[in-house]
Amino acid sequence: MIDSMPPAEVANAERFERFGLEADAMTVAQIRHEFALWLQRFFDLDAVRCSDIVLAINEALANSAEFAYLLAERPGTIDLQGIFEPTEQKLTVLVSDRGTWRPPQTDPAPRTRGRGIPLMEALSDEYEIDRSDDGTRVRMVWHGVGRR
Repeated sequence: MIDSMPPAEVANAERFERFGLEADAMTVAQIRHEFALWLQRFFDLDAVRCSDIVLAINEALANSAEFAYLLAERPGTIDLQGIFEPTEQKLTVLVSDRGTWRPPQTDPAPRTRGRGIPLMEALSDEYEIDRSDDGTRVRMVWHGVGRR
C-alpha cells in the first residue's frame, strides 16, 4: 500500500525540496533544521518571521509524521517543497503525505492537543489543507519575502 522511496533533495535560492522522507520524529527534526538554514541563507527575514515560518512548517511535518500513517501496515513518507517566486516575493510551502490525519477536534471541550492546524493558519498569510484518498497536503504561503 505505502511504498517508501529513497529521499530526493534539492536546495537553491528558489527551491527547497525533500521527497520520500521517512515519516518519523527524527526526520521531522532534521528537515526542520535544514529548512531553517535554507531560509537564513537565502532570505531577508527577521528572526521572528523566520521562526514563525519554521514553526508552521514543523507543525505540518509533525502532523504527517504522527497521524498520517497510524493505521497503515508500514511506515510512510513525507514530502516538503518550498518554492520562492522572486517577482512576487512569495514563498509557498507544500507538505504532503500519502496517509490520513485524524479529524480536527470540533467539540467545545478544552483542548489537550490539536493546536497545530490553528498555528499553521495563524502563522501563514494563506493556508489550506487538502484531504483526499491519496493523502493529505498542506499549502502555506508567505508574502513580502525578500531574497538576500
